[in-house]
Amino acid sequence: MPEFPYARLRRFPDVEAPNLQAWDATDELLVAAALAEAADRDIDGSAISVIGDGYGALTLPLVAAGLTGVRVHQDLVTGRRALTRNAAALDLTGFAPHELDAELLSGARLVLLQLPKGLAELEEIADAVARWAAPDAVLLAGGRVKHMTLAQNEVLARFFARVQPQRGERKSRLIVAAEPRPVAADPPFPVSSPHPEFGLTLCAYGGAFAGDRVDIGTRVLLEVMRERAQDLVALARRDGFTAVDLGCGTGALAASLAVAAPQARIIATDRSAAAVRSARATMAANGVADRVDVTLDDAGSEIPDGSVDLILLNPPFHLGASVHEGAGRRLIDAAARMLRPGGEVWTVFNSHLDHRRALATAVGQTVQLTRTPKFTVTRSVRR
Repeated sequence: MPEFPYARLRRFPDVEAPNLQAWDATDELLVAAALAEAADRDIDGSAISVIGDGYGALTLPLVAAGLTGVRVHQDLVTGRRALTRNAAALDLTGFAPHELDAELLSGARLVLLQLPKGLAELEEIADAVARWAAPDAVLLAGGRVKHMTLAQNEVLARFFARVQPQRGERKSRLIVAAEPRPVAADPPFPVSSPHPEFGLTLCAYGGAFAGDRVDIGTRVLLEVMRERAQDLVALARRDGFTAVDLGCGTGALAASLAVAAPQARIIATDRSAAAVRSARATMAANGVADRVDVTLDDAGSEIPDGSVDLILLNPPFHLGASVHEGAGRRLIDAAARMLRPGGEVWTVFNSHLDHRRALATAVGQTVQLTRTPKFTVTRSVRR
């Protein structure tokens, strides 16, 4: 069997940079282990599920090896689009995308997992595998050693009777989990918590950033929105007013605006499927689901140019485990594209980042609304 051409994989349309590649040693170790397991247990592609494949480095080598019918779940829409592009470039077919649900895992005897950053996300995935996969399912989970913790083993042990960490190799390590345990009648997610200081209830699935808490950056922007509620209400009176919560996470900003300005048309969008599911639950919990359209999209790519009056933005400064400003800059450029002349973007960001200059360049005049020891909030007006 010819060696799989990992070097041909690209991250596009996600951020690309010299220190960011579309695969790592964990992918290669998982694929090698999966091929051996499939051969030993006579498992065909239709009984294999892949979770957390970044850009196709797990799914496509399996398909190239003849294991067609593989089911795959990727949280990020950028990863989904990259997988499609990489498959086309390599002329590979024979896999099926799914959400994290019973269709992804029903009857699966082998599950591959790139370990997520958060324990809550790992808990949701482990529960899903134990809940829906075959009784003899084996979970092969892998990650970079520097990001792995004993707590991950403990989470897996709650859902599998046998959890065996393997020896590290090339700075990566695999964990083999087998013999799924019985699970509770109801899945553990979503969770929800009230936040009376903002008049909100937040809901979250396992993969949502900050869970059902208000992260500190969002908290600073929510406080500014509360202090300047009259400005927001005045903006919302514009004819055809449309607002976007760009990179909405669990939807705190969109829900708060919907409560303050009932007449507003609001779009909440995120590239994470877990965030979108969480935001939809948040809108329902706050009684604004009929006024907020929650979409899975990459940097608002499906929103027309020059069609938006207000954008609320709390851009990330991590890409996976890497600190990188690229994702934030993409959202700033997207905001500039979507705004009408005179439209505004209200942004909160870590004060050490140079986002104010980027906003002034891409959008227009940018003024500081507040600054804390860690965060800055600005208002930019589209020139």
